[in-house]
Amino acid sequence: MSQSSKKLKASERREHILSLLKQRGIPVTGSSLAEEMNVTRQVIVGDVSLLKARSEPIVATSQGYLFMTDAKEELAHQRTIVCQHDSDQTEDELNILVDHGVHVQDVVVEHPIYGDLTAQLRISNRRDVKKFIDQVHSTKASFLLELTDGIHTHTIASDNEEALDEAVEALGDAGILMKS
Repeated sequence: MSQSSKKLKASERREHILSLLKQRGIPVTGSSLAEEMNVTRQVIVGDVSLLKARSEPIVATSQGYLFMTDAKEELAHQRTIVCQHDSDQTEDELNILVDHGVHVQDVVVEHPIYGDLTAQLRISNRRDVKKFIDQVHSTKASFLLELTDGIHTHTIASDNEEALDEAVEALGDAGILMKS
């Protein structure tokens, strides 16, 4: 019986999850981990929470869990932009950014009760955009911007400052940037 098909002790399962996330270097969904470990997705959510409590650098992105490495995520230039649009423009917004070679690190909305709510996106190409949009639609989830009349911020990053400037200009031309 392979390690993934037999039940592991909780501590062994968490170590195996950590090892898989480190090895793969790409986001891994909770559902795929649950299937591989022969447990429910909720067990994986708990395991990942316990790993995070041990200060393991795991983030939950729209594509799945990701073990963060400094070298992989550090881009030379970062900027925070403020956008305002409706849900139907989300795909256009993200495609404009990635088409300019910009990585969309996160989305933040200001909730009246909870304060800043941040979701790690880690979107860097059209495939990531499509996967994100498809996941929102298939789960019937809401976009965070729906909580704030479309107002939200993104941290965007690139190796090239000019790419950030061009992406921001394109968002402005598309009417997606919040007017000051």
